[in-house]
Amino acid sequence: MTAEDIQTHDQPTPLGCNPADLAWVESTVKQAGTSFAAGMRILPPMRRYGMYAIYAFCRVVDDIADGSDPLPQRKAELEEWHARIARLYEGEAHDPLERVLMAAIRFFSLRQADFDAVIDGMIMDAENAIVAPDEKTLDLYCDRVASAVGRLSVYVFGDSSDNAQKVAYHLGRALQITNILRDIAEDAARGRLYLPADLLNRFHVPLNPIQALSAPGLEDVARILAARAQDHFRKAFATMKLCTPKAMLPARIMGASYESILVALCKRGWAQEVLLARPKTSALSKAYALASSYIP
Repeated sequence: MTAEDIQTHDQPTPLGCNPADLAWVESTVKQAGTSFAAGMRILPPMRRYGMYAIYAFCRVVDDIADGSDPLPQRKAELEEWHARIARLYEGEAHDPLERVLMAAIRFFSLRQADFDAVIDGMIMDAENAIVAPDEKTLDLYCDRVASAVGRLSVYVFGDSSDNAQKVAYHLGRALQITNILRDIAEDAARGRLYLPADLLNRFHVPLNPIQALSAPGLEDVARILAARAQDHFRKAFATMKLCTPKAMLPARIMGASYESILVALCKRGWAQEVLLARPKTSALSKAYALASSYIP
């Protein structure tokens, strides 16, 4: 398939794509059960399927990084995705995901560097299990696996301004730090510890993922990172007010949903006996978070 094969805006299907291709990316999102789905569903069809394609791409490369295949094979598959993305920018696509992605790239002027950043983040995770990174490495990882996705997303949402890019910067980091704080025990079982080494050392937490779970100082480390995430949420929401309101609504919904998770985590804490249980957010708090996202 070449760029000329993609239909134009006046065609009856979103992004001018084949309905079967659109169904493929949509099913990938639904099967994943992502908490981001609510933010995607409110978008008009053109933008919604653009987001579905971005999410499906992220899901595919994340599954490669977290897969059980030998490291050389996983790294080769991720490197091949660099080549596949490059071919999309040359107008060459061969499967449903590639075809919808190529259409989204054209319609929303998505930047190749952001796709490459996501892939590089997955390679960071696959190549060497991340354990107690320094602050610079942790921030780079958050930028690649989260803020880069945000940079792609705000284009699809309809705002390519500098302020929208700042939203992507802060919201991506807020979401990823929240993920890290939610999944400490799960990540430890996979030999990973994304908490920064300087904080772990300051509070005498072992740099071994499993041993860290029982360290009293883990609570202090987690609360410092939670405050950092909350600061990123605050800056993201403040900057959204400087952007196109309609374009930022999906980001507000996604942010509100994840901020409620962070609040629940802080209420639960990070004591060893509760680390294995995911925090519960009541239906009321979820509804309030989502409703609040509609308020300018």
